[in-house]
Amino acid sequence: MSKNILVCVAWPYVNSEPHLGHIAGMNVPADIFARYHRMVGNRVAMVSGSDMHGTPTALRAVDEGVRPEDIAFKYHEIWADCMERMGFSYDLYTHTHTKIHEDVAQDVLLTLDKHGYIYEDTQLMPFSESEQRFLSDRFVEGICPACGYDGARGDQCDDCGRTLDPTDLIEIRSIRDGSTPVFKETTHLMIKLSAFQEPLEKWVGDKNEWRPNVRNQTIGFLNEGLHDRAMTRDIEWGVPVPKDRFEGYDKKRIYVWFEAVIGYFSATKAWAIDSADEDDWQEFWHKPDAESYYFQGKDNIPFHTVLWPAMLMGYGGLNLPTDVVANEYLNLDGQGFSSSRNWAVWLPDYLERYEVDPLRYYLASIMPETSDSDFTWEGFFAANNNVLVATLGNFIHRTLTITTRNFDGKVPTPSDLGVQDQEVLDACSQTLDDVAASIETRRFRRALYQAMELARVGNRYLDAEEPWQTVKSNPDKAATTLWTALNVISTLRTAFYPFIPFSSDKIHNLLGFDGETASDGWRTRAVEPEASLPKPRPLFRKLDPEIVEQERERLLAQQTGNP
Repeated sequence: MSKNILVCVAWPYVNSEPHLGHIAGMNVPADIFARYHRMVGNRVAMVSGSDMHGTPTALRAVDEGVRPEDIAFKYHEIWADCMERMGFSYDLYTHTHTKIHEDVAQDVLLTLDKHGYIYEDTQLMPFSESEQRFLSDRFVEGICPACGYDGARGDQCDDCGRTLDPTDLIEIRSIRDGSTPVFKETTHLMIKLSAFQEPLEKWVGDKNEWRPNVRNQTIGFLNEGLHDRAMTRDIEWGVPVPKDRFEGYDKKRIYVWFEAVIGYFSATKAWAIDSADEDDWQEFWHKPDAESYYFQGKDNIPFHTVLWPAMLMGYGGLNLPTDVVANEYLNLDGQGFSSSRNWAVWLPDYLERYEVDPLRYYLASIMPETSDSDFTWEGFFAANNNVLVATLGNFIHRTLTITTRNFDGKVPTPSDLGVQDQEVLDACSQTLDDVAASIETRRFRRALYQAMELARVGNRYLDAEEPWQTVKSNPDKAATTLWTALNVISTLRTAFYPFIPFSSDKIHNLLGFDGETASDGWRTRAVEPEASLPKPRPLFRKLDPEIVEQERERLLAQQTGNP
């Protein structure tokens, strides 16, 4: 029976171009998951987009002397283009500066207010005397009171993940000029998070299938006790506070932590409208058997396991997350990706020089599922040449070459299957079952390994059967061997589709299949004897070993400003 699967991907700030650290732990696993579920026949809505109102965007606008919307739309277009070129199969990739998002965010606020979860309170907030303005979120930094990290922001510590208020910071300073702000009173709307302590504890207590890092961080957050939290800020860039309900908020906006997560809800509604059935969003948000999966970085865990579920509980009638799939960090040559230090492999730059699927494959193979992992150009080179070219590509190319050369460019007709032939075909069925089970339980590295292991089985099978020899002495046996190997290729086409879809489509065409890979379902499409095969061509491009040193030099040159 078909299921409704909502795939929600973290909303990136649009203050810079995307780099590999942005996509490795969120977009890549989300797309693997979404593509698989579509193939097995489930209805999928995969949504995300740009967080237009994040403080980093406003900060960059101040630095460049332009409007925040100028920065936001500039980088949103770059992000959207990269998402498409990477083959991330979003049903809607939008942004939070839309009318429908504003309407939905305001509706959530008003509904929470109606249900008694919103109130006004006077707070002390940092104020810059030199700039004569309140400093919110990332406009201030200081020492984290929980872990001692010097560089924690006014909303969160990146080192330990704790959510913060500016008053929590030790030795607080302005990010703009390093001055020490004074604290002044200002009125804000508050959400009664404390009211959701017990419901959230009960809900999280049942989530034994969550990854340990997600569950442990969430339980630790709840054990500290939930405190009511401001959900407006003294800024003029963002979603307006509803004027007909709240007075005196003309120069305040809904706090981005509150409104950005609502983007999953508003984007699903926008997708439904675009799909010509504006009520279709309810299939994913109201139906009790619908499932929703949130793909995040580890710094976003409490926002999606505590704050967003609390908002959903307070709103009422909407499904809570089935799972929050949070990955650890991807590093670059042993150091954290850093936009400010230009220590990054920028995605637009990569796409100008290399193909998509080798990157998708390598990022999936080193996905930081349970601990931080490391992108290196040596690793990328090895994954491309030693695995994609030498293992997967080699098996496919030599099978097709031997077949077309010896059987008039057609699929051979098999004779009776031997024990080895049947074992290989059984391995095909088992591989699809194993890969499916791993993807469904969000173990993507394991799933990728299982898919590649079938290519290794295929290579060992060819080496043992030697069809290039038996075609001379026993053509019927060679025909059976190659027919079996072609079915292995068909299985690989399916098993790898969630990971490297462009290559799977190439395999589909190399087998002479009509239609599309995605529409064939999660199965081995049997090759038909006597069907014509196109002329074989290599699936992957072998890289020159020199690229490793060239890319290292490029990285170092970026940091000195001489790329």
